[in-house]
Formats: sequence, C-alpha cells, structure tokens
Amino acid sequence: MPAAVPSLHNTGMTTARFRTFLFALLLTLSLPLAAQSAPIDVHLQRQIAQLLAAQPALREVRASAEGGVVTLSGQVIDLSQRKVATDIAAGVAGVKQVDNEIALNPDLPVRFRSALDEVQAKLVRLIVSLPLLLVAVLIVAIAAWLGGFISGRMLLLKRLSRHNPYMDGLLRNIVKTLVILGGVLIALDLLGATSLVGAVLGSAGVVGLVLGFAFKDIAENYVSGILLSIRQPFAPGDTVRIDSNEGRIVALTSRATILITADGLNLQLPNALVFKSVLTNFTRNPRRRFDFTTVIDTRSSWNEAMDIGIEAVRAVDGVLGDPAPTALIREISNDGATMQYFGWIDQRNNDLSKTRSEAMRQVRRKLRKAGIVPPSPVQSIRLVRVEDAGIDAAAVHEIHQPRDTSADRTLDASVHDAHTVEDGRNLLDPKAAE
Repeated sequence: MPAAVPSLHNTGMTTARFRTFLFALLLTLSLPLAAQSAPIDVHLQRQIAQLLAAQPALREVRASAEGGVVTLSGQVIDLSQRKVATDIAAGVAGVKQVDNEIALNPDLPVRFRSALDEVQAKLVRLIVSLPLLLVAVLIVAIAAWLGGFISGRMLLLKRLSRHNPYMDGLLRNIVKTLVILGGVLIALDLLGATSLVGAVLGSAGVVGLVLGFAFKDIAENYVSGILLSIRQPFAPGDTVRIDSNEGRIVALTSRATILITADGLNLQLPNALVFKSVLTNFTRNPRRRFDFTTVIDTRSSWNEAMDIGIEAVRAVDGVLGDPAPTALIREISNDGATMQYFGWIDQRNNDLSKTRSEAMRQVRRKLRKAGIVPPSPVQSIRLVRVEDAGIDAAAVHEIHQPRDTSADRTLDASVHDAHTVEDGRNLLDPKAAE
C-alpha cells in the first residue's frame, strides 16, 4: 500500500503540468491575431479622425474604433452636425457600425456665435449670387410679358373669341401660364435649384389629390363651366328657366352662371347645377305663344265668342298673323264655358307679358260690347216663354257653325329651323344613325 501513493501523486502532477502547457500554447497562438486586429482599428480611428478634423464644426468630435464598431463622442452646435459626423464615419471602408454619442453644446454664447456665422455665410453667398438672381428675375419677367404677347395674338384664339368668350379667356390664361412656367424653370436651372423643381413636382401629385377632395365642388363647377361654354345652351341676354329659376343671362364665369330675374335681382347659380338641371331657353326660338282664359255665359253664343276673341287678339299690336291666333273651349259647366285664347309674338320686338295683358283687355272689351258677358255670380230664376222646346237662338247658332279640327302645324317651321342650326349628330335623326 505505501508504494502506491507516490504513483498517484505523480499522475496528478502530470495532469496539472499538461493543463498549464495547453493554456500557454493557446495564449501564444492568440497573440498574433490580437496583434493583427489592433492596427486595423487604429487605422480606422485615425482615418475617421482626419475626416472629422477637416470639418470646422466637427473638430471637437472624437472617434474610437474597436472591431469595426466606431463610437463618436464630443459636442456639436446643432443636430445636423451630429448627422454629418455619422455619415462621415459610416462612409469609411471597414466600418460595420457607428454609435453616435455626440451631445449638443449647452454653451449659449457658442451656439449664438455659430448661428451668427451661418447667417453671415448665407448673406455672403446671396451677395455673390445676386447677379444671377437678378438675371433669373429678369427671365421670369420676360416670360410673363412674352406669355401675354403670345396669348393675345394667337389667330386661333381670335377666331374662338368671336364664338366663345369664356373658352377664349381660359385658353389665353393656359398659354400664358405655360410660358411663365417655362421661364421659371429656366431661372431655377440658372440658379442651380433644379432639385427644387423635382421636389415640387413630386409633391404636386399628393397636393393635387388633397386639394381635389377639399375643393370638389369648386372643381365640379369649373369643369361644368368649361362644358357649358363649349356647348353654349344660352347666350348673354337670353331669357331662360333653370330648374325653378327664371331670368336673363348676364355672364358665365368659372364658378357660376349669373342671371337677372324679372324683379331685378342678381342670381348666381353654380355651374354644376346649371349643367345638370333642365334648362329652358325662351329666346332660342324668337316666336313665343301666350294664352289666357275667360268664362262665357251659357246664354251667349260660344262660337261668336271665339270669333270675336280671335279678332280682338289679332288686332293687338305685336301679335303675329302667322301663326294665327286661335281659341278653344277648355271646359264646360252648368254656368258657362271656359274659353282659352292663344296668340304668338316675336320676342325680339315685343314683350310677352305686356302683349298678353293688352290682348286680355281687348278681348274683354270686345266681348262686352257684343253683349257676351261672364255668368252672374248670383243665381236668378227667370220665366221665359219660348215657342221651341228649350232651344234658344244661341244654341241654334252653335249647331250650324263647325270649327277647324285639323292637325296643329304651327310649330313645324320652328322645329325645322331648330333642326337646321343644331350642330352635332342628332341621334333622333334616322339618317344620322345610318
């Protein structure tokens, strides 16, 4: 047993020595690797430091590099300088990550002097570029004059202005705006601010979409105004009825159609409403019909009342002989008959309301003169002996006087004239559908 103890002890000593040797070997092998990595980080640190020192605002920024990770520290005046330092460090080859620990300088006088220096530098740049700025302003001014000159002397617009003043003004403004826009682009290119144009055009789509939703009604009225000016359903001075509004056309603007009512009121209707509403143009056909009614007593001859009324209407100044005045029995009651008289005028020469009023007065006067009066509102009973069985002279007169019942061809000429002057394809015309 005593001989076995030294053997165990020697075995433990051998294991400890082996572990010590192995540790020393690993340490020896790692030293060359550490010696190789240290110069790379030092090189990065020096390279970044040189780049930061080249920027006057970043001279107080320090950089440390370890394993490709760069840590920036120090103080700067504003946040933009922190970003510049990060970009400089990230742009160096071999940098894997940049940790920006730069803080803002809390010293107020230092920051104030920095802001003052920046303003001074901008003023200097502005003074240096002042000649170019003056040339750019001159280019824009020349473009504005040239746009007005071109838009005012285009032969196409001159022809259009005689038929459509609204579209004439719109196209002139478009031409002038395009010329001015070209001058602005040239001026910005001269100043080296073409990137600003790209930014503006890039944001124009988003801005246009937002404005489209915000000003939907304005855009709808504007487009409707353009379509109305192209179609031209009315002209200044025409008497029209739009929806339930009646008056004379004054003007068509980019947003509204302006009317003057019979009461002298200025009425502005949105162009979208005008475009979508049922529109009646009373002036497009100069001939217009008026009518009125009166009640004739049963004891009077209705045939005679119709003849007298027609002659009275025909004699009124302004009533046309073609189409000729007519009369109809509208209704019959126990007390009498309702007579309706019709007459036509030329609206270019006579007023409809005044002519109708005079026709009513003359018919009333002529009927009373002939002893034809309305039924009395007071009922009375009269005992009259007649030889025939209740057939009076007026009834006999009615029986033997038939009146015209042929088709009314009064509007045939007007329909033909309207069809002749109407431009575009008429979908109701069989020849146009072929």
